Amino acid sequence: MEEIKTLQKELEATKLAYEMTTQFSHFKSSFLAKTAHELRSPLSSLMGLHQLILGDLCENPEEEKEFLQQGFESAKKLVEIIDRIITVSKIDYGSISLNIERISLNNIIEEVYELTEFQTKNYSYKIDIKQPDIDIFIQADKARLVQGLTALVDTALTVMEKGTIIITSQLNERENVAKLFIDIPCFFYKWKKQQEDLQTAGLTLTSLKEWNNNLQLSPAMTLILCQTLLEKMGGNLTILDISPENEPETFTRLQCLMPLNQVS
Repeated sequence: MEEIKTLQKELEATKLAYEMTTQFSHFKSSFLAKTAHELRSPLSSLMGLHQLILGDLCENPEEEKEFLQQGFESAKKLVEIIDRIITVSKIDYGSISLNIERISLNNIIEEVYELTEFQTKNYSYKIDIKQPDIDIFIQADKARLVQGLTALVDTALTVMEKGTIIITSQLNERENVAKLFIDIPCFFYKWKKQQEDLQTAGLTLTSLKEWNNNLQLSPAMTLILCQTLLEKMGGNLTILDISPENEPETFTRLQCLMPLNQVS
């Protein structure tokens, strides 16, 4: 009887390990597919520029030089995108260590606000911060957390069309977590948006300039990288549709949970 119970426990453990491995494999396959899609658009831009130049479609040497400059700018942004993806991948793999320490979530939010304030004003939007009177201390890598949260707010500014981003922090001692909500006035589906393919047909210098100026990580890839980063810190990032029923307003919530580090 005891042997049967032992075998049942081993079977359950094996089943759990199999399910986790399957989920992990699916995630990695999905991540690779989305990464490939993310890099396709800037590469298409470079190819399109070269096609225009090699096809003698430039009106004069000055326009050809400007196309080359645009190609160089696209290449630089492509390298930046690749670097961000590789860095998070190395953190996920363990070849880059995180500096997990006791930090103030209140200070982190203030720093993120300061880093995004100028861009927020450029968009004519606002950020409203709601924090408790007490300090909330969490366990995290300060530099990486600031980088990730700043990327989320920067992306939020590009997917919303008007309104105010509301950042709220809460302490939940019973569950030993700190909750951080980033509420954005935008449609939920916009965070699923991947990098758009650039159509090389009918390519013009004006359209390339506009596209190149907006070249950055897509909302979907930004979300995946930040989710991976927070999970490596022992946290969690989920996206929720919190639009009120029967109301015209649309809201998307980015919910971050981080482990507490309270001094007893």
